[in-house]
Amino acid sequence: MDIYRLKFSIIFCLILAHTTMSAQTKTIELTLDKTIEIASDSSLQAFKAKNIYQSSYWEFLSYKAARLPSLNLRMTPFQYSRHITSRYNSEEDIDIYRKQQTFSSFGNLSIRQNFDLTGGTFYIDSELEFRRIFGDNALTQFTAVPVRVGYIQDLFGFNSFKWEKRIEPLKYKKAKQQYLYNRESISETTTGYFFNLAMAQSEYDMAVENVLSGDTLYRIGEERHKIAAISQADLMTLKLDQLNAKNSLKNADIKLKRAMFSLVSFLNMEQDTEVKLILPDIPINIHIQEEEALQYANENNPYFIEYRQTVLEAEREVDRTQKASNFDASFSASIGFNQYADKFGDAYRNPSQQEIVSFTLNLPLVDWGVRKGRANMAKSNLNVTKLSVQQNELNMEQDVLMTVTDFNSQKDMILSAEEAMNLANMAYRNTKERFIIGKADINSLTLSLSRQKEAQKNYISALNEYWQSYYKIRKLTLFDFESGEPLSESFEKELNRGVKN
Repeated sequence: MDIYRLKFSIIFCLILAHTTMSAQTKTIELTLDKTIEIASDSSLQAFKAKNIYQSSYWEFLSYKAARLPSLNLRMTPFQYSRHITSRYNSEEDIDIYRKQQTFSSFGNLSIRQNFDLTGGTFYIDSELEFRRIFGDNALTQFTAVPVRVGYIQDLFGFNSFKWEKRIEPLKYKKAKQQYLYNRESISETTTGYFFNLAMAQSEYDMAVENVLSGDTLYRIGEERHKIAAISQADLMTLKLDQLNAKNSLKNADIKLKRAMFSLVSFLNMEQDTEVKLILPDIPINIHIQEEEALQYANENNPYFIEYRQTVLEAEREVDRTQKASNFDASFSASIGFNQYADKFGDAYRNPSQQEIVSFTLNLPLVDWGVRKGRANMAKSNLNVTKLSVQQNELNMEQDVLMTVTDFNSQKDMILSAEEAMNLANMAYRNTKERFIIGKADINSLTLSLSRQKEAQKNYISALNEYWQSYYKIRKLTLFDFESGEPLSESFEKELNRGVKN
C-alpha cells in the first residue's frame, strides 16, 4: 500500500508542478509543418531574407528604369560676374582692359535614350540663355535653341549597356532564387530545432517514467530482499538506478528548457511560451532520381546562377580592358535651330538652322605597356574564374547527389527504427513485469531499459535525418517534389497576389 501511495504522491506532485507552470506560461502545440510556417514568417532570419530580396528587387527596378527615356532639366538660374577683362581695340590695334559686370541665366530641357545594341545615346533638347551686360556698353540678349536632335556614339569603346542587359536580369534571377534558398534554409534549420526539442521532450518523459519505475522497483526490491529473493548487491543496484533516474530527470529538465528556449527564440515568440511538439507521421512516399535533382539544381540553385554571373563579369572586364588598350574614337552629331535677339519673343522667331558634327580621336602613343598589362591580367583572371567555377559546380553537384542518396535511404531506416522502438518498448514492459513477479533478474531489466532509451533516440534521430535531408534537397534544387513544380512558381503567384492587393 505504501508503494502505491508513494507513486500517487509523485505523480500528483508532477501534475501540480506542471499545472502551476502552465498557469504562468502560454502552451501551444506545434507540428513540424506549423513550426516551419511560423519560422518562415516571423523568425529574424526570415525578416533578413525578405529585406535582402527587397533590396535586390529595387536595384533591378532601377536598372529597368535606366533603360527607359529620361527627362532632365539642367539649369543655372542666375550667375553674376564682376571682373576685369581684355578687349581688342581695332583702331589702335591693341588689347585694352576694362571692368565688366555680367548677369546670366541658363536652362536646358532634354530627353535622352540609351541604345543597348550600340552603346550610343540619342537625345532631343531645348535651350534658353539670358545675358545682361552692365556698363557703358550695356547689352541685353536672349539666345534660344527651340529644338535640337542629336546622337553620341563611342565608335570602338566599351559598351556598358550591352553587358548590363546580360548581367542585371541574371542578378535579379539570382536574388529571387537566393530568397527561396534562404527560406528553405530556414525550414532546414527549423527542423533541427524541432527535433532537438522533440528529443529533449522524449528524454524528459522517459526520465519521469524512469523515476516512477525506479521508486516502484526499489520498493519491490526491498520487500523481496526481506524474504531473500534477491541479494544485497541487487538491492543496491536498484537503489543506484533510483538515484540515477532522479539525476537523469534533473539533467533532462535542464536540457528540455534549453531546447525549448532555442526553438522559442528562433521562432521569435514570447520567452514564456511552452511548446508541445507533435511528431510527423510516416514520411511521404517520394523517391528522387539523382539526374532529375541535378537538372533542377543547375536550373534553380542561386549558386549555379551566381557562377554564371561571375564568369560574365570576368568576361566583361576582359572586354573593358581590351577596348581601353586600343585607341578611342567618338562621334557626335546634332541638328536643330537657334536664334538670338534682344527680346525674349524674338529669340524664337525665324530661327537659323544649327548643325554640329564632331569626331574625336584619342591615340595612346606611349604608356609603357600599362593598358596591355591590364588586358592580360583580365584574361588571366577570367581563366582562374572559370576553373574556380568549374570546381565549385562539381562540389555542388556532389553535395546534391549525396543528399539525394541519403534521403532515398532514410525512409527504410525510419521504418526499421520505428519497429525497433516498438519492440524495445514491449521488451521493457515484459521484462519489468517478469522482474516484479521474480522471473527476471536485475541485469535483464537494466539492459532492457537501456535498449528502450536507445531505440527511442534512434527513432527520433531517423525522423530528424529524413526531414533534414528532405528540406536540404528542396534548398539545393528549389523544387517541390510533392507538387512537381519549381518553388519559383509559387513565389511568382505570391508576388502577383501582392501586386493585386
